[in-house]
Amino acid sequence: MQPPRTPEEEKQLDLIFAALADRTRRAILSVLCERTCTVSELAEPHNMSLPAISKHLKILERAGLIRKEKEGRLFRCNLRPESLAPASDIIQYYRRFWNDRFDALADYLKQAKDEADRQDAE
Repeated sequence: MQPPRTPEEEKQLDLIFAALADRTRRAILSVLCERTCTVSELAEPHNMSLPAISKHLKILERAGLIRKEKEGRLFRCNLRPESLAPASDIIQYYRRFWNDRFDALADYLKQAKDEADRQDAE
């Protein structure tokens, strides 16, 4: 069973999963896994205007997944990988849950097959 989360933690998880729900934002995070980028560099492969990419970046920033830093006239974006830990924990919990269920199903099916084989042999 998962430990209880505070309302603030639940809200943060909602922001993280909402941010990850969009393919453009996931692509941005993939690029930021490799390197720090300016807003313009992030907009270029998506053929988006700077205001459009800025909206995506605000959602990622609000979720705590990236950090924007001003460097002269440019804004550089960095990934904050540690902020994915709460989402990873939930995914890991459900992975264990489903693995346990599939293991139980496999055991049941093996027992049923063994019993059917025994009955056929009689």
